[in-house]
Amino acid sequence: MEAGELILLLAAALAAGWVDAVVGGGGLLQLPVLLLAGLTPVQALATNKSAAIFGTASAAVTYARRIKLDRGVAVPAGLLAVAFAGLGAASADMLDPDLLRPLVLAALLGVAAFVTLRPSLGRLPHPHLRTARRVAAAVAVAGMAIAFYDGILGPGTGTFLIIAFAAILGMDFVRASATAKVINVGTNLGALLVFGAQGHVLWPLGLAMAVCNIAGAQLGARMALRRGAGFVRVIMLCVVAALVARLGYDQFAG
Repeated sequence: MEAGELILLLAAALAAGWVDAVVGGGGLLQLPVLLLAGLTPVQALATNKSAAIFGTASAAVTYARRIKLDRGVAVPAGLLAVAFAGLGAASADMLDPDLLRPLVLAALLGVAAFVTLRPSLGRLPHPHLRTARRVAAAVAVAGMAIAFYDGILGPGTGTFLIIAFAAILGMDFVRASATAKVINVGTNLGALLVFGAQGHVLWPLGLAMAVCNIAGAQLGARMALRRGAGFVRVIMLCVVAALVARLGYDQFAG
């Protein structure tokens, strides 16, 4: 690999760590650059996970030091996420991403409309929404459905998690982002275990990118904590727009 390609990959990892820590969606930056560097799609997914898990774990620790996490949601959803992301990763070679892309596009457009039309969503916590039934629903959605998606494809996982926690449990966006990081550690771990066993991870490259991913994650988490839910909402809409543009291009022009 040439020096220029390596520098580009490390820069993408730094930026991806920042985006992931604030609102998720760092794969939007890392995956295309990995593919441009000549990796196969499965190698790119696998190596992306090997870098992202370190940045996500770093951000999760930073959030946990400042915010009291909802362990009743984070722990069971995180454990489920390991298993279901692993199932998704095991299916990555068998399912055509082209079949999922239109569904993801529709979901992202729905997220954008939902956040835009409900400007109060995620700005303030609404703890009265946290009922046993809603907790069970949030754990299932995050730890099973979204985790499986992260293992098989991935873009927008953090954003979907934040919206799920805000809409179902009434969390503000900062707390939702903090909780999402715990689930993301589980999804990254589950997928990485499968990809690693299959030999798809380029470990030297992934670990080098992990260092930059951690640095970006620390910057992003601290900025989100300092600036609050309004800042997270703006970044979320920007990331969703970028994801829609990227997936739309892949779907209609790729």
